[in-house]
Amino acid sequence: MQAKLTTHLAKNFLFLKGKKLLIACSGGVDSVVLAHLMHRVGYVTGIAHCNFSLRGKESDGDEAFVLDLAEQLSVPVFTETFDTIRYAKDQHLSTQMAARELRYRWFEELLKDFKYDYVLTAHHADDDLETFLINLSRGTGLRGLTGIPAINDRIIRPFLPFSSKQILNFAKKEHLYWREDSSNAATKYLRNALRHEVIPNYKKVTKNTLQQVQKTQQYLKNSQSLIDDYMVLIYNLAVTENFDGYTIHLQKLEELPNKETVLYELLQSFGFTDHKAVIDLLTAQSGKQVFSKTHRLLKDRGVFILTKIKASEDIESKFNESDNRSEHYFIQNSEKKITQPIALTIIPTDKVGYLDTNTIYIDQDKIDFPLVLRKWEEGDVFQPFGMKGKKKLSKFFKDEKLSLVAKENVWLLCSNNQIIWVVGYRADERFKVSTTTQRILEIKLLDT
Repeated sequence: MQAKLTTHLAKNFLFLKGKKLLIACSGGVDSVVLAHLMHRVGYVTGIAHCNFSLRGKESDGDEAFVLDLAEQLSVPVFTETFDTIRYAKDQHLSTQMAARELRYRWFEELLKDFKYDYVLTAHHADDDLETFLINLSRGTGLRGLTGIPAINDRIIRPFLPFSSKQILNFAKKEHLYWREDSSNAATKYLRNALRHEVIPNYKKVTKNTLQQVQKTQQYLKNSQSLIDDYMVLIYNLAVTENFDGYTIHLQKLEELPNKETVLYELLQSFGFTDHKAVIDLLTAQSGKQVFSKTHRLLKDRGVFILTKIKASEDIESKFNESDNRSEHYFIQNSEKKITQPIALTIIPTDKVGYLDTNTIYIDQDKIDFPLVLRKWEEGDVFQPFGMKGKKKLSKFFKDEKLSLVAKENVWLLCSNNQIIWVVGYRADERFKVSTTTQRILEIKLLDT
């Protein structure tokens, strides 16, 4: 197996030579063999072990075993203990999904903090078959049937061509020691049920099961590659990238065959997995929106607007109208610069300089501190600079052709409940500098 792995690495993972590699090691036979083999073939490695605190003393025993393994191999070792049950409860996840999130998040931290280049996991051909069947049983698209990727950003899986039987035989032949995870025998988990009850019988009635499934997956990957190439053309045709996200032009989609499938393919990489909700948006009214864990998709006058949800924001509160418009930030007379919620400078000056959408000059004697920064509300009116009459802010937004997302991001600078400035768009005529002005304030919106 060592010779086969050496050939496989030279053919498919030549970029690993000279890199610092972190071996994800549970203490089970697969990861123990991976740690030994990568060390034997001369790679610079370290070992990372997660204690998920799910099996009491057994979990602690796994950790102790991995520490001894690292000492035997004379390689660095990193361990971390997680309260997986609490995390799963807090995040509304299954225990398995919680463990996966915790594991890969920690791996990212190790890569960054200790200058490792890649994490190697011991996923093998039987794991790949199990994943194929799990995705098939739950309902998936083509991508879900293509198998576990051998390279996924900085996660590398060099054991995918090898079966669990090959790995176990190597471990026995080399007299290696490993830990058995008692939870692997519990068939309450779908993966374990497939592993112990379904796949062994499937292998009995089929020939070269793993090889044939891998061949099928390669055909599926080729088909997926064709789709990916097609989607690049669609992206260039129907999607516009802008500073806060993407705009998908519905008229362009309407001209295409299979527009529902095309739309879903465009959005799946942004975490949208509810196919029906996405498709229903095609015929929904403007203002309708759906969410993934990371993005919002909003329909607005013939386009879909795709924006990222900030990590610090809660979906429900961000897009609740009353919550969104209840934020008020006060600017005192002594403040010359603020950075929250937006960056502004408020500086006295003796003359009016260059005017643009990000800079206004006002008569300081026409305002009262504290000034207030807030979001717009229905019924807001102001007198746009250069105009004699007042105008509803909603009408101003319509004339400016602002999208719903853009309107949500507009801030108003106010004095005594009067709008001084629709920040970044238009100042109010009532506060402008005149020939009788004694004190001038320059207010500038800064890039952040």
